[in-house]
Amino acid sequence: MLWLSLIPCRTEHAVAAQQRALSWWALQFTPRVALLEEAVVFEVSGSLRLFGGARHLLGLVRSQAGEQGFHAVASAPTSRGALALSRQGGSDAQMIDQASPAGGSTGGARSWQVVLDALPLEALTSVASHQATLARLGCQTLGDVRRLPRGGMARRFGAGLLQALDQAYGNQPEQHVWETLPEVFDERLELPFRVTSTEAILHAARHLLGQLETWLAARRAGVRAIVLRWRHDMASQAAGEGGELEVRTAEPVREVDHLGRLLGEHLAKVELQGPVGEIMLHAHEIAVQAEQPLSLLPDAIPSGEAFQQALERLSARLGESRVQRPVLLDDHRPGHMQDWRPAASPAGCSAAARPSVLQPHHLPLPAWLLELPQPLPMRGNKPVYQGLLTLLAGPHRIESGWWDRRATGQVVRDYFIASSPQAGLVWVYRERWPGDAGHSLDAASHWYLHGLYG
Repeated sequence: MLWLSLIPCRTEHAVAAQQRALSWWALQFTPRVALLEEAVVFEVSGSLRLFGGARHLLGLVRSQAGEQGFHAVASAPTSRGALALSRQGGSDAQMIDQASPAGGSTGGARSWQVVLDALPLEALTSVASHQATLARLGCQTLGDVRRLPRGGMARRFGAGLLQALDQAYGNQPEQHVWETLPEVFDERLELPFRVTSTEAILHAARHLLGQLETWLAARRAGVRAIVLRWRHDMASQAAGEGGELEVRTAEPVREVDHLGRLLGEHLAKVELQGPVGEIMLHAHEIAVQAEQPLSLLPDAIPSGEAFQQALERLSARLGESRVQRPVLLDDHRPGHMQDWRPAASPAGCSAAARPSVLQPHHLPLPAWLLELPQPLPMRGNKPVYQGLLTLLAGPHRIESGWWDRRATGQVVRDYFIASSPQAGLVWVYRERWPGDAGHSLDAASHWYLHGLYG
């Protein structure tokens, strides 16, 4: 077996929250992750081939120490042995070879135990609690303690000290409760001091966003919406319990840099009513996100921010109503084929919208649609618009809207492409009555101009 032990850095954030976030991150290497005192330990012997061997895996873990917030990493065949080594600043590179299951030799086992023997008493908590008494007995290292008579040690110090030593050296089995990801991301962070600025809240929220990114990566998922809540301290209850804001994206995202920028834009508009002592982050609208396939070719150098992300940032800064985009609708009526919606809202239209508008037998739609159809005068039985119109193509018959006639009126029309001597190609329609076959173009028909081409 090969155990790695990570000790989180002690920062202004709660140690328990750091430890939990670090355990989520370690789940990418193995499902056998546990919390052991102040450390996160995980057994990786079953994952060595996947990550290119023990040396490469340890190098990968160490390379992310600063980003993930831990200052010591060590390896050993037991979790308590790895914990003891990490408390002393980690193991040297040779330790991996000696602890590797591939070694399997008695000499290798004695070698790593010799390394443990040289550690000071404070390397194991159960031994450190009796440090003063053991020092009077002449013990300075774990090896000195192991050489004491076991019977006398059990009577004087209890069975706990011997059990901790035996487990650290692999002479007794260890028991762990494996860490698992929660089904819902709903994390809180108590601030080390009361803050009165949204910049400080954003700084603390980035820690929770980092946890969210780890949670999403482990679930192979992205998020469309997050809710940040904050609570005022007890001395500011007159200002209310706190506040909240929601950040939404049009597409599921996993990288928290974009979410952090959006959160900053929203927080810039917030005026805190009192000092804040705690923040909470909740994620909802989780969607499975396909992994990007790897390529043998070099990755393209990104040039600026993605278009959709830029729209979402503008929406957060200017307001959703000021940044909009067209969306196709599943409707045959020309004035209802599209709608304007906030650019940050989920993109897309119904699956039936595209074919209903772009059928090959339909007439080409004009580039310019009048807001209100313009009635046309008649000359004989032909409509007139800057000259007598010549019908070129049609009719394209539309009968729709009966289900919401109170709101928009039922549409019963025959559309034509016509040629005007002065205006060029125009889009006109003849109004029909429901049930009218409408094959004849008589003078009683009402004609309207609805669009212009080019």
